[in-house]
Formats: sequence, structure tokens, C-alpha cells
Amino acid sequence: MNLLNAITIGLKEIWAHKFRSLLTMLGIILGVSSLVAMSALVQGMENGMKEALIAVGGVEKIRIDPEDIPAEQRHLEDQAVGCTIHDVYALQRSAPLIKLVTPEMRGMGYMPVTRAGKQVEWASVIGTWSSALEMNEHIVEHGRMFNALDDENAWNVCVIGTGIRDQLFGSPEEVGREIVPIGESISIKGQPFRVIGMFQHYESEQERKERELAKSQPKHEQTGPARRRGWGGRTRGGFVFGWKNNTVYMPLNTMWVKFRQGGSGTNTVADPRLSALYVKVADVELMEPALQQARNVLMHTHKGIEDFEFETQESWAEQITTSIRDARMSGGMIAAISLLVGGIGIMNIMLASITERIREIGIRKAIGATYGDVFIQILVESVVIALLGGLAGLLASFGLVQLLGALSPTENTPVITVAAMAVAFTFSAAVGVLAGLVPAFKAARLHPIQALRYE
Repeated sequence: MNLLNAITIGLKEIWAHKFRSLLTMLGIILGVSSLVAMSALVQGMENGMKEALIAVGGVEKIRIDPEDIPAEQRHLEDQAVGCTIHDVYALQRSAPLIKLVTPEMRGMGYMPVTRAGKQVEWASVIGTWSSALEMNEHIVEHGRMFNALDDENAWNVCVIGTGIRDQLFGSPEEVGREIVPIGESISIKGQPFRVIGMFQHYESEQERKERELAKSQPKHEQTGPARRRGWGGRTRGGFVFGWKNNTVYMPLNTMWVKFRQGGSGTNTVADPRLSALYVKVADVELMEPALQQARNVLMHTHKGIEDFEFETQESWAEQITTSIRDARMSGGMIAAISLLVGGIGIMNIMLASITERIREIGIRKAIGATYGDVFIQILVESVVIALLGGLAGLLASFGLVQLLGALSPTENTPVITVAAMAVAFTFSAAVGVLAGLVPAFKAARLHPIQALRYE
């Protein structure tokens, strides 16, 4: 018996017992669809996490914060200065493995951002250099970034995010058009500032799709896209995009002269004390040598006082890897149990089918069917049931993903991959083979005389 004939007979047997075959396939359908759906949800989560990681500067970005000095150096506490502007120049000069250095200075206390009676709920007001664009993956869509001349003269200029624009000037959804407030004046802690630039709007892929969907809906059906444009979701990734949209950048020296020096308005050398210091390594593969090089430079500028600490994005990247691995493992185990149950169902139904077809098998063996012919016939029938269940499971996975998205919406769009579908389908075929071995052995070992005498 050739393979094509075996498949044809298997399909006819399945069609002859349609309802029983459907119930048998149900376990495989659920197993395959759950495996593909789980993989899609995890892939979407992974994409969202990596998207947020890239949005804040990537793995090569390192934050250097002021830190309490070690206990053994407490007698030097009055000499500890934390992160300073001198550290910036020293790292630029003496750390070749560091390709970019950016200082960051924040105001003392609350920094309200207002205009014409409107106030931003929360804003990240930062004094920095123009290199912050590259450091934090910012893009100025309208206007310009401040330059060295703006910083040297401590001019009251700023670059804002779209979240600040939306709250002070109105969002495109509210006004009906894109507002570009270049040249407009806003107030930061009572000081007037001229807006010279605006960043592009940052959002996750999921938020972009929701916004586009909201545009196509009647206004009474929309669910607050203007609010989402400002902050994004509640996850870490959503917070990253919201933080970038609610950022206000001003020149570093402006922050010092107008807010950190007591607001005297006189131009002096920028305060050496920084809120934080960011660096980017030239090569991620050389992360450890770069960190050691930066530490050596800072220990020299701080005269051996270790009043600083490094915070890398590697911990975030490792957290992503660990979370994704755990999610895949737990979801895979659940799907594997479903496939195992489906395999047991196939084995059970094939054993029942053999019992019903003992005389048929006896007749085939009596007219010349060999041990291998019967074995292959039963095994092929088992595999055909599994493969049909696998195909149905692949189709069902698309609906299951949509159902899960409707019942429990996530910040990240599930992504069904070809690899996940291929793995699930392969597992369904393997289950069919394993489930059919015992029934196939049992059928092939039937003695033709005993089979013909079976009532």
C-alpha cells in the first residue's frame, strides 16, 4: 500500500465518523492554538519592551548618579562633591571608550510649567546640552535645538515635547489641527521662556494603531486618544514614551543661572554639581572595560572618594530576557499539556477504531497485506487526525489572539510568527506519530485467523 492510498483511506475513515473525529481533534486544536497564541502574546510583549529600551537610549547608555560615600570614607564627607561638570570634561578627554557624555541638571523643588492660566500636570524640566538628543533618542520635529551660544548666554529658551504642547496649547484632537508653538512663550517656575523647538510625538506601536483607529471612529465613540497621546500606557514602556512627551529641555547654564543659583540672573560658570551624568559607550561588547575606564577617570577627579554609582540598562535588558523566557516556558508547558491530552485522545480513539475493524484487518492480512502495510495504515490515520487538528488549531489561533486582546487588552500588539506556527504544527504531527504507535503495533500484530473469527 502506498502512502497516498493510506492517506485517502485515513480521510475516509475520519469522514465516516465525523463527530467522533472532531472530538478527537479538539485536544490538538486547543493545544496548537494556545501555543501559537501564547507565542504571539509573548512576542508582542518582547517587542514592546525592546521598543521602550531603545527609546531611552539603548543598552549602551549608562547613568552616573551622585551617591553616599562608603562607610570607610565617611571622614572625607565634606570633600565629596558628587557628579560635576568637571567630570564631563574629564570623561571627554580621558575615556576613549566613551563616545558621548551628557550632563543633566534639574531645578530645586517643584518646577511648574504654565501658560495663560493652564498648568502642566507633570513635566520633566531638565537643563542639559544639545547632545541629550542623541543620548535619549530625541528628534526635534519643529524648530531647532538650543546651541552653545544659547547655553553660554543662559538664554531663556526651551524645547518641549508634544505632551507639554497638548496641555498648554491644545492637542490636535481637541483643536482639529496640528499646533506648532515655535516662538510662543511659556512660564517655568515664574520665569518666561521662549519655545524654540518641539520634539516629535513618541508612542508605542500599539498606541499608534489605537490613535489611527480612533480617527476613523465617530467622535462619540472615541475613548480619549488625547489623553493617551500625552502619557501612553501604565507599563514601563508606556511610561517611557509619556516621559519623553512631557519633557522640557533648556540650556544647562540657564538652569543653573535662573534656578540653581538663586535666580540672580547673573551669568557665571555653570554649577559643577549635576543631578546626573549620562554616557554612551562606543561598543556594547566593551561595556566592562568602558565602565572601568570611566570609574578610573572619576576616581581621579574625585580624589579617590567614591561618591558616585553607575546604573546601566543591562539590568533592564536582562529583565526582558528573563521575563520572556519565563513566559515562554510557562505558556509552552500549558500548551504541551493540551497537546498531550490531545495525543491521549487520538490514541484512545484509534484503539477503539481497531476494535471495530478487527475483521477488516483480518481480511486485509488474509489477502496479502503485510505487517508493515497494516502498521503504516493505522499510523497514517493517526497522523492525519493530528495534522487536521493542527491546521484547525492554526486557524483558531488567530481568533484566540483577537479574543484574548478583547478580554484582556495589553499595551503591546500580539504578533503571530511563522516560526511559532511551524513549531506548533510540527508538535501536532509528532503527537500524532507517538499516539499512533501503540494502536499501529496492536493492529499489525493481529493474527488473520483470530481476526476473522472475531465477533
